[in-house]
Amino acid sequence: MTGPLNVNEVIDGRYQIKSYIDKGGMQYVYKANDLILKRLIALKTPQNPSAEKRFNRSAIVAAKVNHPNVAKTLDYFEIDNRQYLIEELIEGGDLEKIILQKVKYVDPYLVAKIFHYLAKGVAASHHVGVIHRDLKPTNVMVLSGLHVNSIKITDFGIAKMAEEELVEAIEDGEATISKSRTVVGALPYMAPEVISTPREVSFPADIWSLGAMMFELLTGNKPFGTGLIVIHKIIEAIPPEFPSFITNKAQFSYLSKKLIELILSCLQKDAATRPTADQLVEHCGTLCYPTTERYVGTVKEIRYNSWGFISNDEPDVFFNLDSVYGENPVNGSNVWFSKFPGDPNWRAHPVVCLK
Repeated sequence: MTGPLNVNEVIDGRYQIKSYIDKGGMQYVYKANDLILKRLIALKTPQNPSAEKRFNRSAIVAAKVNHPNVAKTLDYFEIDNRQYLIEELIEGGDLEKIILQKVKYVDPYLVAKIFHYLAKGVAASHHVGVIHRDLKPTNVMVLSGLHVNSIKITDFGIAKMAEEELVEAIEDGEATISKSRTVVGALPYMAPEVISTPREVSFPADIWSLGAMMFELLTGNKPFGTGLIVIHKIIEAIPPEFPSFITNKAQFSYLSKKLIELILSCLQKDAATRPTADQLVEHCGTLCYPTTERYVGTVKEIRYNSWGFISNDEPDVFFNLDSVYGENPVNGSNVWFSKFPGDPNWRAHPVVCLK
């Protein structure tokens, strides 16, 4: 049985549907109220018969992973031939909607933080023998919106189903691939071996996906482009080029170069030469990045093409153009920034233009 659920519908006498959240390639996602424990949770149910085939086993696999950077699996049950997966509710949105759709690129400080958190989550899954197989921005949840208080990987439970759809699509040819939303959305983050020998995928495939996502965050571009042509480019695995703006300001240059090294190590064609998740955690732990909250404001004025002020809910925040990552703002630009105490005004660093 498939199809959407109704608001206020109570499932299993316990979970009351509060609102519809989203629909992925394999499942419907709802916000629901746990009437027994008095808390909000995420309720997921298969979207189509192909997803139903592995929903149970996938839920069991997902429950093996327990880490702060992984969404917790709380319950699984079946009623009237329909399956339900209960996860912790993550108030926010996925990496695609919260960040990539709102900024052209992300400064290296925040990229390092996200890289570190994701590497920890992936390492935890690999420790219990679980390969995600479908790491991409829509499977990474961001808490507290653009404040980016934390990062959690989700949908370990549907990764195997996505992989099976991928295998079928690849075996049937490019025409089938182009019709599969699941496969098209995952293509830019797929390792070469996932495309060439999908039935032999192992832990290094997740490492490649991390590298591809971090390249996109740092540069604003997918490492090998989009569309079906990406298949051939990924298999060739020629190292992608990084735009010059990433390293052309002293404020960002050192950390950007370190991130470039890590990203390229993840995008090695030979899976055996990529770092393990534990090694990534270790490398990311040596990076120096702040964990301060992010804010959104508007550039009030820029003086002498050198410095200016950002207005938000509090007194104006001073910034220097040397603290801007990527293209410089103009008066009236909406920007995303961290801020630190200063006299007479707080100082913004880094500053990134919103789209």
